[in-house]
Amino acid sequence: MGLRPAKCYRTQKDRAYSRIAIKVHKRNYIGATPGLRIRQFNMGNPLKKYDTIVDLIVDDEGMQLRDNSLESVRLAVNRYLVKSVGKDNFFMRVRVYPYQILRENKMATGAGADRVSQGMGNCPFGKAIGRAARVRKGQAILSVLVNKEHSEQAKLGLLRAKSKVSSRISVKIGEDVKSIGTLPKKVREEKVEEKKEEPSAEATAETPAAGKETKPTAGKAPAKTEAKKEEPKKGKK
Repeated sequence: MGLRPAKCYRTQKDRAYSRIAIKVHKRNYIGATPGLRIRQFNMGNPLKKYDTIVDLIVDDEGMQLRDNSLESVRLAVNRYLVKSVGKDNFFMRVRVYPYQILRENKMATGAGADRVSQGMGNCPFGKAIGRAARVRKGQAILSVLVNKEHSEQAKLGLLRAKSKVSSRISVKIGEDVKSIGTLPKKVREEKVEEKKEEPSAEATAETPAAGKETKPTAGKAPAKTEAKKEEPKKGKK
């Protein structure tokens, strides 16, 4: 079954029973939590000093945003900023976390399906299928720190989220940089496999082959091995 449209899960009318008891597992409402689809929440260079913050704000009333929607927004904005601004000239953070677990009571189709799909058909019951973040009106879901000369490019990058979010959004440019929270103290380093350099032909020619004696250096005489002289045997008279 393909991915259902966002309108099926964006309302906050009901809340799924998704309790997970850490100590007493018998009190769990669900078997296991679905995996998180957002790969990282901090991107860019946090060590540089910035003077402008650009926020992506939700204009609709309280609603739910699925984690796959947030991940697609993060990828699109990050790719645009790396190409237009440079990976060392911005810092981006996802400001919401998908705590809410979505549940779905899947309906059977075909002959005799009415006997299968009766009872407890609301969203609090069913199988856990994903995660979502509950947001309110005016809340920032994504923020970018840049310098003033790159603010318009950051605004164009955040507007790319219109086709990936099931709500009306707007972009706000301000100077309250500290509102983004504590920044990481280190930059995430990408692992690069180092290729082993093969020895050149000149280096191999200079190194002596295994099993062969080395030639004596100039100015030094080779060490002489003194052989023991055998004394002549005395003949018989």
